[in-house]
Amino acid sequence: MKLFFHDAQSRHRPTQYLVHGKIVEPLERPERPAVMRQSLEGCGLVAAAPESAGLEPILAVHAGHYVDFLASAYDEFRSLPNAGPEVLPNVHPYGTASVGLEPRPEPRTKGILGRTGWYIGDLSCAMMADTFDAALHSADSAVAAARAVMTGEPAAYALCRPPGHHAYADRASGFCFLNNAAIAAQELRKRFERVAILDFDTHHGDGTQAIFYHRDDVFFASTHTDPSNYYPHYFGYADERGAGAGRGCNLNLPLAPGSGDDVYADAVERLADAVSAFGAQALVISAGWDAHRDDPLSRLTVTTAVYETLGVLLAGLALPSVIVQEGGYSLAAVAEAAPAFVTAFRAGHRVA
Repeated sequence: MKLFFHDAQSRHRPTQYLVHGKIVEPLERPERPAVMRQSLEGCGLVAAAPESAGLEPILAVHAGHYVDFLASAYDEFRSLPNAGPEVLPNVHPYGTASVGLEPRPEPRTKGILGRTGWYIGDLSCAMMADTFDAALHSADSAVAAARAVMTGEPAAYALCRPPGHHAYADRASGFCFLNNAAIAAQELRKRFERVAILDFDTHHGDGTQAIFYHRDDVFFASTHTDPSNYYPHYFGYADERGAGAGRGCNLNLPLAPGSGDDVYADAVERLADAVSAFGAQALVISAGWDAHRDDPLSRLTVTTAVYETLGVLLAGLALPSVIVQEGGYSLAAVAEAAPAFVTAFRAGHRVA
């Protein structure tokens, strides 16, 4: 199995993250991919740098005016009087939360402060000089993995960093700027008529859900910590089933805080059954290791052992598969969880 990662993805090194009312050092650290790469190469994956895919695959998912903002935001923000070291919003537009959030038009405000609040959804997405370039290379890794699968590889791993599943078509949130899983799924649609995304990160992939909420060609299935008192708070509830043509093509299985291995594995098995019932011809796995009990953001009690179980379960779908890296913030936990999953997945994965 090929492992795609570009060194430029580690150049995104923000210093500010607001959590529980305090500015702290970001948990989404640049050391994460190095630790995972070493552990994944240790179980047989072969690392390769992705080629640049350009903007076409990104613009197939994201609004052009949003991508333009990401490209120019840092330089514009730094030109403000007394500007801080990184781009962060200090104002947000008021609006009614919508499950199937459609991409918004370009904002009427043209100043960098107003546009920052429009395009950056929370205070976990500080942008510095190399952020956009890192996000582009992260998306390149997802595209390269999808194209490898489209040309005959049974599976490929995109070691995406920054991660992506909280990024909307026109908004950054939750450490995410470009939605790598959505970009990979859209790329797979060039060959496969029906694609599924299965997300087992401890946080709901609200951006991914929103991008495909009205579509019937991409099925989104997620298990995650109950969002009623957990990020992303506003989405990820069980009654969110898709809308319009996409009705029935969205499945959320929220888990109560404290849930352990058996409950977590049972939820993923239910998601896998739904993927099969949908008739998916290819699979994107949004793989987050942050449900692990040792992760600083986890409210679940799952152990490393469950990721081996998940690998067996998802290998059993026998689908061409792109594994896209999402969360996981304990370096010790990701060094165990990622290879446990991949080893089991590779051992059992046979494309039909």
